[in-house]
Amino acid sequence: MMAYGDIKLFAGSGCPELAQRIADYINVPVSGWDIVEFPNENLFVRLHGSVRGQDVYLIQSHSRPVHRNIMETLIAIDCLKRDSAGRITVVVPYMAYSQSDKKDQPRVPISSRLLADLIEVAGADRWMTIDLHAQQIQGFYKIPGDSLTAFHIQVNYFLQKHLDAVVVTPDLGFAKRGRNFAAELNLPLAFVEKRRIGNRNDREALSLIGTVADKDVIIVDDLVDTAGSIQEAVQLIKSNGAKDVYITFTHPVLSDPATERLRSLPITEIVTTDTIPIPSEKMLPNMTVLSVCELLGEVIVRSHEGRSVGELFNE
Repeated sequence: MMAYGDIKLFAGSGCPELAQRIADYINVPVSGWDIVEFPNENLFVRLHGSVRGQDVYLIQSHSRPVHRNIMETLIAIDCLKRDSAGRITVVVPYMAYSQSDKKDQPRVPISSRLLADLIEVAGADRWMTIDLHAQQIQGFYKIPGDSLTAFHIQVNYFLQKHLDAVVVTPDLGFAKRGRNFAAELNLPLAFVEKRRIGNRNDREALSLIGTVADKDVIIVDDLVDTAGSIQEAVQLIKSNGAKDVYITFTHPVLSDPATERLRSLPITEIVTTDTIPIPSEKMLPNMTVLSVCELLGEVIVRSHEGRSVGELFNE
C-alpha cells in the first residue's frame, strides 16, 4: 500500500514541455491550476482541484526569468501545503544558484544555501534535481532529496557513435566526472588547465594536460552559460591538432553571447538536454537535445512507490 494518495503532477512556468513529457511517460495527467501575474508583478496561484492527502510533484526548472520562477515555486509550494497535500516533492531539473555554494571571498553570500532554506520553509517535503554544479549543495537541505545525473543518458548517446576520441574537461574542477565519463566510453582523458583572472566570469586557458592530436574530442561539462570556457577549450584543443569536436553538457543556460560563440566555433555536434527549454532563436543546426523525461519519470514513480532509486542505476 502507498503511504500517500495518487500522484499529482503540476507544471511550473519554467519547463511546461518537459513536465508534459514526464506526464506522458508515466501516464499521469498534468493537474490544472491558474498562475496569475498581477500588474504589480505579484503572483497568485489557484488549484483547479483538491490535493488533500495526495503525493504531489511540482516540476519547475529555474530557467529565465529565474527569480520569477523561483518565487512561483515558493508560492506554489505554499498553496499546495495549505490545501493539505500529503507530500510535496519539488522537481527542479535545473537548480539556480548552484555555482554559489561556498564563501570563497570576503563579504559574499552562499546563495544556494539560502535557496535551500526558502524551499524548506515554503513547505516542501522532498526535492529532486539533476547535475548540481556542486554536489555539497545536497547537505544544505534538511529534507530528503534525490540528486540525479544525466550522465547515463549522455554516455548511451555517445556509445552509439563508436568514436575514436579523447574526453576533455574544460577545467580541472570537472575532472572526476570527466574521468567517469571517459571510463564508461573506454576512452582516454585530457584536461584543460585554467586560471581565473579578474572577475569570476573572466578566465584564461593555459594549457592542455593530455594528447588530442589526430583524435576526435568530446568536451564534457555540466552546463554552458556564456560559453566562454567552451570557446577557450575548443580553440586550445584545435591548436593541439584535434579533429572533430563534440561538446556535451546537461544544462543549456546559454546566456548571451553563448549562441553566437557556439555558432562560430568548429564544433561537429552540441549535445545537451531539456532541463531548460531552449528558445527557437538559440537552437543551432548542430544541436541535439536529449530528454530527461524518462529519468525523472522513473524516479517519480519509484519515490511514490517507496522503491530504491539507486537500483535504477545498478547502485
